[in-house]
Amino acid sequence: MIERTPDTDLLDGFLDATRAAAAAVAGLIGGGDGMRIDGVAVDALRRALESLPVDGRVVVGEGEKDRAPMLFVGERFGTGAGPAIDLAVDPVDGTKLAASGKPDSVAVIAIAPRGAMFDIGPAYYLEKLVAAGGGRELSLAEPIAVTLDRLAARLGRPVEQLRVAVQDRPRNAATAQAVTAAGAELVSFMDGDVALSLRAAAADGDLDLLLGVGGAPEGILTAAAVRALGGWMTARFAPQSPEERARLVEAGTDLDREVPLDELCRDDAWLLLSAVTSTALAAGAELAEVRVEADGGVMVESVVVGPGSPLTRSRKRLDRDAPSGLPSPVR
Repeated sequence: MIERTPDTDLLDGFLDATRAAAAAVAGLIGGGDGMRIDGVAVDALRRALESLPVDGRVVVGEGEKDRAPMLFVGERFGTGAGPAIDLAVDPVDGTKLAASGKPDSVAVIAIAPRGAMFDIGPAYYLEKLVAAGGGRELSLAEPIAVTLDRLAARLGRPVEQLRVAVQDRPRNAATAQAVTAAGAELVSFMDGDVALSLRAAAADGDLDLLLGVGGAPEGILTAAAVRALGGWMTARFAPQSPEERARLVEAGTDLDREVPLDELCRDDAWLLLSAVTSTALAAGAELAEVRVEADGGVMVESVVVGPGSPLTRSRKRLDRDAPSGLPSPVR
């Protein structure tokens, strides 16, 4: 089991894995080839995880729903000697953003003790609600207008001053419409919902709420950070095709049940991410885009979110020719 305060070298090793993924794709940002970005990031991340002194297991992986390269659910990593750790991973959350050179693309993983993360089974999509503070009075089962009234009352502000993030997808059109109809400010975004969720979950974030249907793997990654930040999250399955619904029904999934934060992430967990493109965080902070320097080194900015260390930022230069150096950026 992971200790309450994991070994610093071990945490650094996991953070270096996200740095490896970000550094490897630095030369591909803005090039328009999202599939290549995913493939290069997956290869770099997999290599970086191989030598960690853990009994590691991937329990949530991103890629299958998009038919993109991925680390597979059930895949083992590490030396096998060390703590039993489960991993949720998205080698590049916001692949389209990276391919087009737009902000909020990150290489991100979450780690937790074995069995701590919710099993999403064959789900590709979850409907999610993320907010700062206790928030347990907020539920997906209630009309959005009621949810916004409850949140406004707790924050001591009128609904008109609430900022609500909703991913810009046809599946979320009704949610976006309900937010604006209630009078709140709609913050629409295309991709990168892990970064947006951090801004909603942090007490000093610039968003009050995140709502809508998004990727299920990103939901578990988000839950790890929300728990560490002391925020609130609830989710429920939201299949987007007859095939996905049939798989969930066959697996015995209750599609109507809300899954609260303490089931989404049952124990202390750590979210570790490195910026691929510039990424906004809470309190106006921002991580800079990964940068290849003149001598071939790569500068990467990162964040660790964990118990007692909310949004701890770092900046590290990766030397291409160092004996333990990480992959050179692909061009």
